Amino acid sequence: MVTSKIYPYSLLILAGLLFSLSLQPALAGNTPGGGTLEKVKGAAILNCGVDIEEPEYTLDDAHGNHALFDADLCKAVAVAVLGRNAAFKIKPYRDEAESLKALKEGEIDLLATGSPYMRWSNGGLVFGRPVFYDRQGILVNKALGVKSLKDFAGKKVCFLVGTEIEWQVKNFMSREQIKYIPGPFSEEGEMEAALVTGTCAAVTADVSQLAYERIAFKNMAASYEILPETIAQDPLAPVTRGDDPQWSAVVDWAMQALILAEEAGVTQANVLEMAKSEDIDKQRLLGTQRGWGQFLGLSDDWAAREIEAMGNYGEIFERDLGAGSPMKLERGLNRLWNQGGVMFAEPMR
Repeated sequence: MVTSKIYPYSLLILAGLLFSLSLQPALAGNTPGGGTLEKVKGAAILNCGVDIEEPEYTLDDAHGNHALFDADLCKAVAVAVLGRNAAFKIKPYRDEAESLKALKEGEIDLLATGSPYMRWSNGGLVFGRPVFYDRQGILVNKALGVKSLKDFAGKKVCFLVGTEIEWQVKNFMSREQIKYIPGPFSEEGEMEAALVTGTCAAVTADVSQLAYERIAFKNMAASYEILPETIAQDPLAPVTRGDDPQWSAVVDWAMQALILAEEAGVTQANVLEMAKSEDIDKQRLLGTQRGWGQFLGLSDDWAAREIEAMGNYGEIFERDLGAGSPMKLERGLNRLWNQGGVMFAEPMR
């Protein structure tokens, strides 16, 4: 079982965050040639990037801080590749441009989540399928009695100026013909203070950022809610270098296995029992039907040990972002496709 400790919601601590387990991993699988997979196996450690997103450091992008979720995705890949005693190192970056540059230059083997924007698409990078459907929303004081974005007519909605957030809220309000009052800010701390004092009726940002801000309100946090309506979507996906398709496939399937496990009812608690199942899909996923790991250069039980260490996708989401976390985010589109969301995985065939 992989164990680690994260001190949540402290950028100062996250800036020095280091996951490094002393036990040597049991290397799995054999593949010809070099590439990232062989490099990671040879070094016996996975170097994984996580964006901690300091909005006052850069306004180029304004995603929320979901470092715990990203760290668990890093651990999942490490265990799939290196075994149950996997060693891995989390490298924090202050914004997406910095982390993508580090990935291109080989400083990290994987960026846990990044935005598959058009501006990054021709940069020698591969974005996997989304693993977190973030969205731009609205944080408001419950006492205001606002229940819909249409209720913001004549009210000040605040945002970080010069970001995609600003452009999307202006576009949305114009399209919906809501005559709101724009409230541009260049510093997040000042914007939060304006919300608390009532100068801003609401703040708009990615909901992961809004949930993170709400935590900082401490005993007042319960007075604020994130409205269910969406201004814009902001899906996030794992990122690898474009010159190593084998490694991109390994990362992609490590993510898909977590989703497949939830679909199949395989959890951290029952994975060993489920491995005895006669269901062919569970056998392939958990490695009791032999030969499927070779297609990735991994051992047949790579997914079983990943799930044993981390749980399935739903367990990770609830622990790091959902009801079991300080973030308290609704799962929304991140539910499985057969539960009202859009999260799905390809079958192992």
